[in-house]
Amino acid sequence: MPNASVKHGWSRARAFTARLWRCRSAVAYIEFAYTLPPVLAMGLYGVEATNLAMTHMRVSQIALAIADNSSRVGLDNAMALTQFRESDVNDTFMGAKLQAGTMKLTERGRIILSSLNVNADGGQWIQWQRCLGQRKYDSSYGKQGDGATGTSFPGMGPTGKQVKAPEGNAAMFAEVTYQYEPIVSADLFGEPLIRYTATFLVRDERDLNGIFNPNNEAPVASCSTYSS
Repeated sequence: MPNASVKHGWSRARAFTARLWRCRSAVAYIEFAYTLPPVLAMGLYGVEATNLAMTHMRVSQIALAIADNSSRVGLDNAMALTQFRESDVNDTFMGAKLQAGTMKLTERGRIILSSLNVNADGGQWIQWQRCLGQRKYDSSYGKQGDGATGTSFPGMGPTGKQVKAPEGNAAMFAEVTYQYEPIVSADLFGEPLIRYTATFLVRDERDLNGIFNPNNEAPVASCSTYSS
């Protein structure tokens, strides 16, 4: 009897093993467990890549908006030329911050707005420059006062592609620099420095004697300070 019981137990064990071997009810779960890590990794990579591309586009659009807006605004006066004021700079920068939304533009980046004019010698001249942002990024193409005399200053922009202001007008040159903030992990693309520029010629008959601040009513966005 003991031998029969043992044989019966072994038979049941072999039958169970055979049924387990033929069972396919959990195959989908096992396959899912194997494929989940690479699929998840590819999905997160795609999310980060999309966010990086969108951030490039947003920074580019912000630079365009700053240059465009600063080329349009000013105090209209029927008896005189339009004056561009410190308050206009501040309004333009505020618009850029609103456009940036939640991307922490001025905490992680820097906005630099320059007025490129023609000096008395017919050369290019950065007449004034205003900045906003906590990051200590300087303009890649010059600072206020460059080219005040002579004709050696080539204009603003990459070498060989410099922007030049025409005689009797000014060019608003905007630079926006932003340290990318990953949403998944910095191990994928790091935290690259994104930099875009844009230029628009002034659209109206502007007083080109400088930037105005009647009664010192508006704070000056000096490039020597780093604030948001």
